[in-house]
Amino acid sequence: MNRVHQRFYEILPGALVWLTLFACVAGSFLRPLWMIYFVILFDFYWLLRILYFIPFLLSSWHRYRQALRRDWQKDASILPRYDQTYHLIFLPFAKEDQQVIRETLRVLANTVYPASRMIVLLGGEGRFAEHAHAVQAMAQAEFQDKFHLLFSTIHPPDIPGDIIGKGSNLHWMAEQVVPKILTRGLLPEQVIVSAFDVDTIVHPQYFSCLTYHYLTEPDPTKSSYQPVALYNNNLWESPAPVRVAMFGTTFWLMTELARSEGMMTFSSHSMSLRMLIDVGFWQRDVVSEDSRIFLQALIHEHGDYRVTPIHLPISMDTVMTGSYLKALTALYRQLRRWAWGVENFPFMAEAFSRDPDMPWYVKLKWLFKQLEGMYTWATAPLLIFILGYFPFWVAPEQVRSFVLFQNTPFTLEWLMRLAMIGLFVSAGLSLTLLPPRPVKFSRPYAYAIILLQWLLLPVTFVLFGAFPAIDAQTRLMLGKPLGFHVSPKRHISS
Repeated sequence: MNRVHQRFYEILPGALVWLTLFACVAGSFLRPLWMIYFVILFDFYWLLRILYFIPFLLSSWHRYRQALRRDWQKDASILPRYDQTYHLIFLPFAKEDQQVIRETLRVLANTVYPASRMIVLLGGEGRFAEHAHAVQAMAQAEFQDKFHLLFSTIHPPDIPGDIIGKGSNLHWMAEQVVPKILTRGLLPEQVIVSAFDVDTIVHPQYFSCLTYHYLTEPDPTKSSYQPVALYNNNLWESPAPVRVAMFGTTFWLMTELARSEGMMTFSSHSMSLRMLIDVGFWQRDVVSEDSRIFLQALIHEHGDYRVTPIHLPISMDTVMTGSYLKALTALYRQLRRWAWGVENFPFMAEAFSRDPDMPWYVKLKWLFKQLEGMYTWATAPLLIFILGYFPFWVAPEQVRSFVLFQNTPFTLEWLMRLAMIGLFVSAGLSLTLLPPRPVKFSRPYAYAIILLQWLLLPVTFVLFGAFPAIDAQTRLMLGKPLGFHVSPKRHISS
């Protein structure tokens, strides 16, 4: 694919978004009745979309509850090859607090799965070398004898081709350590790789569950393994908009897990060392390394690659800065970084065009899903809560006398009332996913606040949904890459 084609695919997502926004504003002035028809159809489509997704969310939540009750270690330990299976855990970090990293290592060392078959790799950044050395010294002193192996690396800050970010650090970590692991006699097919944010707190049975799925999956090296991502480490202390946004992310992921044939990996995930080696590790020049590594494997296997759902949770921090306004700013930057996954669209288009062995319908499925997902992320909140009402604000007097004009607000009101079922389901499920309540939040109305926070959904949907997505897609359209911004996180004691 030449540069012209590359730029076309970089421009396309953002151009579709801005064309939609411009057409809605212009249509409200020039053809208000057309816009009213469009608004009714779009709101009806969104209602159907909500009703379509709710069963998947409830199904995934049910499997999640079942997984919590199952003794995965018992079931995994009787499988063939259980004793030959090892876990390689990547924990890249930058400036995260040493206590956050200590807690992550402590939890890893105390899971039900034997830590003696875990290989833990800490990867600091050379830009913060002093902090990296301090973390490594702590880890060696306190955890050296807890795991099968404990390695530490420091990612040099000036490697040509590297961008500042998690992906380049992960690549460096793998380059430095994987050869050392292979020289110890471990086969790549025996090792399951997990790439975690350094604040990740795994469920006690997570690695047992992961091992069980890996050993029972047909062709396990052709699959990534995706857990349920919760943001519970400091959820009670987070501002309400942050909580709503993080629960929204969890519910989106749970819905995807229920129809995993079309999902990519997100955030913390696992895969075989065999596949990681085959695709050449994580790419060093991308921000969205979590989904990109899945696409690398999908392309390597000519479309014959998948995600296996792991319905046990891993928990991470929400953004925390000690200031309400700064926390919201950090949330916006975090969601914009996630929205920068739009960079995968031109990558997919280019790679698919060079792969004659991948079926055309597989290519079309992934390209459409990526484009449609990014498009609705950026446009749906504005169409539902702002632009959908624009024709009623600016329509001329002769249009206001039409029956359609006068009845449409009531129609939209009923459509939105029916769509509220999604809000009620989300609010109810959020109560079942809450972490234990800290002592200082023992006030009787604490849970009422958690329910009432969902009233912020329209605002959160726009400010921390549409705007970050439009920002990211516009940057790609204009050829202004987004750098990697490390979200500020910190644990707060109860």
